[in-house]
Amino acid sequence: MAVRVMLADDHEMVRQGLRVLLEREGFEVVAEAPDGREAMKLCEIHRPEVAVLDLAMPLLNGVDAAREIIKTNPRIKVILLTMHTEDHLILESLRAGVTGYVLKTKAAGELVQALRAVCRGEMFLTQSISRTIVQAFLLKDDLPEKPISDRERQVLQLVAEGKTTKEIATLLGISVKTAESHRSNMMDKLDIHDTAGLVRYAVRKGIIQS
Repeated sequence: MAVRVMLADDHEMVRQGLRVLLEREGFEVVAEAPDGREAMKLCEIHRPEVAVLDLAMPLLNGVDAAREIIKTNPRIKVILLTMHTEDHLILESLRAGVTGYVLKTKAAGELVQALRAVCRGEMFLTQSISRTIVQAFLLKDDLPEKPISDRERQVLQLVAEGKTTKEIATLLGISVKTAESHRSNMMDKLDIHDTAGLVRYAVRKGIIQS
């Protein structure tokens, strides 16, 4: 049977191109999502073998979407498709459970390889990624501590995207009071005291794009 794949990217043209590429190679694209939250929902509904996620997506970025998808459905393999090779993003991705990391500029040649590799239970990382970074992860050496929780990172992204506290509460399925608490705790941990500072931090960490 064909491997079932879910695609998530906020650009429809990119999704269409990926669908054509994968279907030509015998994969079955069962769903497409324009953002990280929709990707989570579609993975729950369709239970694909592999989710291919853009790293920079609205509402929930690819790393945090991967973390939530794997937490809910551990059998789903996740491949991140991105323009970024910064060390901290790669480490965050590996920590989240991602087993494939492919540059968009190499997607035509590497995405199919990555899909086949992760389906065999292997890891696939685009060749330009520093092997010393991978070694550091495997040895659990020199990994930076996470300054904020996974939920606080989700709140951070939504704040940086201009969402109100009420909108954040609705998107996350929590109360307004809880959303306010997450925001306050996050700002205390980061020692950031205004929204502009949060936006700059989110851009610097790759949580949102500038």
